[in-house]
Amino acid sequence: MKEKVPFLSSYKATQSRARVQCSLSDPQLVSGALIDVAKHLGNLSFRVWEKMKDKVHFSPVILDPNTAYCWLYLSDDLTSVRQGDTKQQLPDNPERHTKYPTVLGSEGFSSGKHSWEVEVGDHPVWDVGLAKESVDRKGKRFASPEYGIWCLRLDRGKYTNGLGKTVTVKKSLQRIRVQLDYDRGEVSFYDPEDMTHIFTHRDTFTEKLFPYFCVVNAGDAKTADIKMCQSEISL
Repeated sequence: MKEKVPFLSSYKATQSRARVQCSLSDPQLVSGALIDVAKHLGNLSFRVWEKMKDKVHFSPVILDPNTAYCWLYLSDDLTSVRQGDTKQQLPDNPERHTKYPTVLGSEGFSSGKHSWEVEVGDHPVWDVGLAKESVDRKGKRFASPEYGIWCLRLDRGKYTNGLGKTVTVKKSLQRIRVQLDYDRGEVSFYDPEDMTHIFTHRDTFTEKLFPYFCVVNAGDAKTADIKMCQSEISL
């Protein structure tokens, strides 16, 4: 029993110190010590969009690779097309053009007003316009309304309207604005630099129309790709 007395005395002293330590007050947090949750999470989706909007672009026309001629190469984002030097091994699906270097837009129109701009630069030969859904994709045809194509054509410095008629322009066109008013039966072309009217096809549309592009090899021209002009995004 005597040998337990020192232990008991030590235990009481330890217990007394523990009481003193436990009686100390909790530390006080200083201002700003916590994460500012409101700052990081408030309006999060808007601020993410605000940072991304300068990097994100919208194209009113997306090209359909399933309609593209085997010598045509489309950009990864499907907004530009050029004729390459190598024939691609592509499936001969019903939608694909196999006779001419043609590609269509992915979305067709059967009503309303629609417009888009195409950058052609100094590319020497191209057709830009619209084609009806049932246009012949495998056989011989001409880029004219008779065959269901309403377009503006450039062929080695000469602009024509698809009907063999020369179209007069003030200067070489770097961009083309295509404007469709389906209900009024109008396909119009403009120089978007000053919105000078080039000419208008007038017809009666009875089926869906798709953006139409015919592109040959650019040769020595600086502009190899025919590109869709992207639109600015505004809140």
